[in-house]
Amino acid sequence: MSTHALIYFLSFLGIWIGSGLVIKSVEKLSRVIRASSFAISFFLLGFFTSISELSVGVSAIIQHDPEIYVGNLLGASIVLFILVIPLLAIGGHSIRVSPEFRGFNLPTSLLVIGLPVLFVLDGDVKISDAVIFLLAFLFLLINIERKKGVISNLKNFKAKNAHHLGSELLKIILGITIIFSSSYLAVNQTLYFAQLWRISPFLISLLVVAIGTNLPELSLVLRSIFRHNHQVAFGDYVGSAAVNTFLLGALTLAYGKTIYLSNSYVISLSFLVLALLVFYLFAKSKNTISRREGFLLLMIYFLFLLTEIWSH
Repeated sequence: MSTHALIYFLSFLGIWIGSGLVIKSVEKLSRVIRASSFAISFFLLGFFTSISELSVGVSAIIQHDPEIYVGNLLGASIVLFILVIPLLAIGGHSIRVSPEFRGFNLPTSLLVIGLPVLFVLDGDVKISDAVIFLLAFLFLLINIERKKGVISNLKNFKAKNAHHLGSELLKIILGITIIFSSSYLAVNQTLYFAQLWRISPFLISLLVVAIGTNLPELSLVLRSIFRHNHQVAFGDYVGSAAVNTFLLGALTLAYGKTIYLSNSYVISLSFLVLALLVFYLFAKSKNTISRREGFLLLMIYFLFLLTEIWSH
């Protein structure tokens, strides 16, 4: 048991070191190409931190059980908006909504993130639905980029800074690799202790697996608060949630046929819609998510947990 405890400790130490490396490199990269750290995090980290969801999806397709990745992607977005972002707002006292995310891009981003809800309610995910998901995500990327994002800045990029760009990209990839390797170990050890203490499988899946696949995002919360840079984490969360819609479309196209859902996602979908609406109202008011508003969003997450536990 002492060996498992040591591995548990080292896994969280690895997550802490990896997340610190990622945030520091994103800050440097934003200065090198003169783009906002939010935009870089949205485009770059949003994809990188969705690798765990992608791996789950590919495994589900190979095992001919695509419903697994549908539930996982929907659950990941719920955790991001009513657990991870509220924790960042509470720990950092508030989150400033980046200029790239204001105005038209705010409702557009939330619509893209919540779009799967509208199409899953009928109990299936069609190929036509997948195409709509991909087009909506592409539309969002174009609109984010129009507000002086990453690609427009790369056009004016000076060749003499190329080695700095390559160096920081390698550090980001290294940091993400450390985070995911450590997160994998942390989830495994959590499952070990949960089984050792005879915690029910449902609670394990609800609390451990759902949060476990978002450990990379959770680690960025602590590091962002520690370094007083919330835009890196916030950009990652919005980007990661939007990428979930993209992955749902891409994986469904890869599967090649309609996915029929045997489980009911009504509770989860209802809470995701509620979370997105509340988040929109908070973000639109003063272009910030205050600490108090973070607590209110977190209360929705606990209400979600209680509802799921009661329904089961």
